[in-house]
Amino acid sequence: MTFKAEYIWIDGTQPTAKLRSKTKIIAGEPAGLDALGIWGFDGSSTNQAEGHSSDRVLKPVFTCPDPIRGGDDVLVLCEVLNIDMTPHESNTRAALVEVAEKFGAQEPIFGIEQEYTFFQDGYPLGFPKGGFPAPQGGYYCGVGADEIFGREVVEAHLDNCLAAGLAISGINAEVMPGQWEFQVGPVSPLEVSDHLWVARWLLYRTAEDFGISATLDPKPVKGDWNGAGAHTNFSTKAMREGYDAIITACESLGEGSKPLDHVKNYGAGIDDRLTGLHETAPWNEYSYGVSNRGASVRIPWQVEKDGKGYIEDRRPNANVDPYLVTRLIVDTCCSALEKAGQV
Repeated sequence: MTFKAEYIWIDGTQPTAKLRSKTKIIAGEPAGLDALGIWGFDGSSTNQAEGHSSDRVLKPVFTCPDPIRGGDDVLVLCEVLNIDMTPHESNTRAALVEVAEKFGAQEPIFGIEQEYTFFQDGYPLGFPKGGFPAPQGGYYCGVGADEIFGREVVEAHLDNCLAAGLAISGINAEVMPGQWEFQVGPVSPLEVSDHLWVARWLLYRTAEDFGISATLDPKPVKGDWNGAGAHTNFSTKAMREGYDAIITACESLGEGSKPLDHVKNYGAGIDDRLTGLHETAPWNEYSYGVSNRGASVRIPWQVEKDGKGYIEDRRPNANVDPYLVTRLIVDTCCSALEKAGQV
């Protein structure tokens, strides 16, 4: 027998990488990563090589059932390597592996809230051509054809993520018409990142069947409309057991150059979204607070009440690379917790 394996990878497009994929027909029974093997591609067509030395390598790192094709077919998320088997410069996963292993004993976990916006024929879904809909307010978690646009795509995407076995944990309509969110986690740094990239691919592929496109643009419509973020919820074992570790983590994210070190890696166009308006803090200021959606980092009220839990970094853009944001948060917070003896 044979099965189809859709090899998916992250390209080298700047400032925001794109997803690419191609199909390989494999003889035999699906038997995990080891049975898949490496593959190659033309890096000169993906901003990952020059034409005179264009070969790049795809190394499978995560596989799951393919809910689009069904049967025994699989999706295969890959890292990009050079032909000497070293990580390509666009490969941000390799660096996360090192940091996740270094701080693995602290048991860091993440939940990422992926916002996105549907477009059709050049307009956000639900926007009248040549005009604007009613102001935002009623669309968030709304119901009814006058407030909700694209639910059929969202439901199909949710079903596909569940069939693929991804750690998707919820969906909701967002503040702007045609804007939605799905959540992945809480799981380990590598798992949340791998699953989020595959869930993004499934979002684009599912919407394709409806003649609709999805964008992670952090400010898809200028003016008095909310942007699109990827709020990143984080905790360690110590944070899940005590409030002092919560404060240490929040403080560590604001120390020295850390705020700007993080923000510059939190997605292209972040200054368009983090203006201090529309439930954001200014991109160049750091703050944290309980139940404060205008802060850089929010401590949920229940966490303060319980004296333990997690924090939410509200700064990452919808177009953030999850390998980067999880690596930065783990490295910053876990280093501080280790230094404080809160492990």
